[in-house]
Amino acid sequence: MSEVFLPQEVIRKKRDGLTLSGGEIRDFVGALTAGAASEGQVGAFAMAVFFNSMSAAECTALTLAMRDSGEVLQWDRERLRGPVIDKHSTGGVGDCVSLMLAPMLAACGAHVPMISGRGLGHTGGTLDKLASIPGYSLTPDPKTFRAVVQNTGCAIIGQTAALAPADSRLYAVRDVTATVESVALITASILSKKLAAGLDALVMDIKVGNGAFMNDLDKARSLAASINRVAREAGLQTRALITDMNQPLAPVAGNALEVRECVAYLTGARRDARLHEVVMALGVALIACVGIAADEADARERLEHSLSSGKALQLFDQMIKDLGGPSAFSDTADTHLPSAPAIQAVPSLADGYICAIDTRMLGMAVVSLGGGRRHPNDRIDPTVGLDQILRIGQEVSLGDPLCRVHAADVSAAEHAAATVRAAIHIGSNPEAPVSAVLEEVA
Repeated sequence: MSEVFLPQEVIRKKRDGLTLSGGEIRDFVGALTAGAASEGQVGAFAMAVFFNSMSAAECTALTLAMRDSGEVLQWDRERLRGPVIDKHSTGGVGDCVSLMLAPMLAACGAHVPMISGRGLGHTGGTLDKLASIPGYSLTPDPKTFRAVVQNTGCAIIGQTAALAPADSRLYAVRDVTATVESVALITASILSKKLAAGLDALVMDIKVGNGAFMNDLDKARSLAASINRVAREAGLQTRALITDMNQPLAPVAGNALEVRECVAYLTGARRDARLHEVVMALGVALIACVGIAADEADARERLEHSLSSGKALQLFDQMIKDLGGPSAFSDTADTHLPSAPAIQAVPSLADGYICAIDTRMLGMAVVSLGGGRRHPNDRIDPTVGLDQILRIGQEVSLGDPLCRVHAADVSAAEHAAATVRAAIHIGSNPEAPVSAVLEEVA
C-alpha cells in the first residue's frame, strides 16, 4: 500500500459513481485490514458501494483482495478421500441447513471446510447457533481445523484472524450500517471466505422473500448471476439455487432451538418437509457437480443413505467433539443446550388458515428477545427464540398455538407474542403450497 494512499479518495470516487481500479481496491482493502481505515470510512465505503454498486471487474478485484488479506488454505490432496466442497446461504429465518448438510456431505465422501458467519440483521448466523454448544471452538487454530476437515470430513468454524480478515471487519460494519443488501458486497463477502478455504466447488442458497435480504426474485437472480460470474473468474465451480423465504425455513428460529432441530433431523426424530427439501436440493446439486454421484438420482440416494445409515449423525457428533464440544452430543443435547426460563404459547385469536407470514418480523422478534445483535459487540442469549411455528396453509382454531416463545422472562415473552400475532396472518381460505426450492440459476 502506498504511503500517500488516502481511503477517503477511494470513497469519494465510488460515491460519485466512478469505477475503481484494481490497485485502488487492493489499497483500500489493505487499509481496512491494517486498521488504517476508520470505522466511519469503512461504513462510508460500504454505503457508496450500496448506492453505486460495482462492475464485475471491481467486484472480482474486491473479492480477491479480501481473499488475499489473509491465509489461503492449501489442501494436501493425497490425504483427502474426495473433493473439497461447501454450501453457503444468504441468510434467513430458521435456516439451519449448514448444521445437517455439512456432515451429510462428509458422509458421502467429501471434505467440507465451512467458514460461516454470525447473524446479520434479522437473520440467524450459523456461528451463533454453534456457540450455544458448550466448549465448541468457533475459531480453532489452523492445524486443528485442517485435521478435523481431513479426518472427520467437516468442520464449521468462523473467520479466524488468518482467513479473510478484511471481510471479517467489513462484515461487522455492514450489519449496523444498513448496507447488508448490496449485491457486490454480498458477493465479495461470501466468495472471499470460500476462496480462502481452498474449495473445489460451492453451492449457493440464495433466499428470496419477505424474510430474506433479497425480497424480489429479479434481485435474487442478479445476486446468483454475480456470484456465478465472480466465482468463475476465480476458478471455482459454483451452482446457485433460489429458495423461498416467505416463511421460516425450519419451524424454529433461535440459536439453541435450531441446534435441537438439527439433532432431531439427523436422528430422524423429526424431519420438517420444507427444510428437508432445501437440504436435499443443495446437497444433490453439489455432489452431482463434483462427480461424487453419477447423476442427481444417485446423489439423492447417497444423501438419503447418509441419514438412514446414521453416518451423518456420527460425523456431526465427531465434529462437535473434535472442536471441543461434548462427546456423543446428539445423545445428550438437551442436557448440554441451555433453555430459556420462560416458555409461552402464543394462542391464535381467530379460526382459519395461516395465509401469510411476515418472516422478517418473526426474525426481529428473536432479535428483540436477545437472540440477535443490534450492535456488533452485543452478547446473544442462546436460549431465546420461537419454535413450533405453524406453516402457511395450516388450519388453526381459536386458541390454538401459533408457536411458542422462549424468553428470558414473562414480560419479554408477552412482548414477543404480540409481534408474532402481528406477523402471522390468518385468512378464511387455505393457501396453495409453494415449493421451497424455486429455481436454479446457471
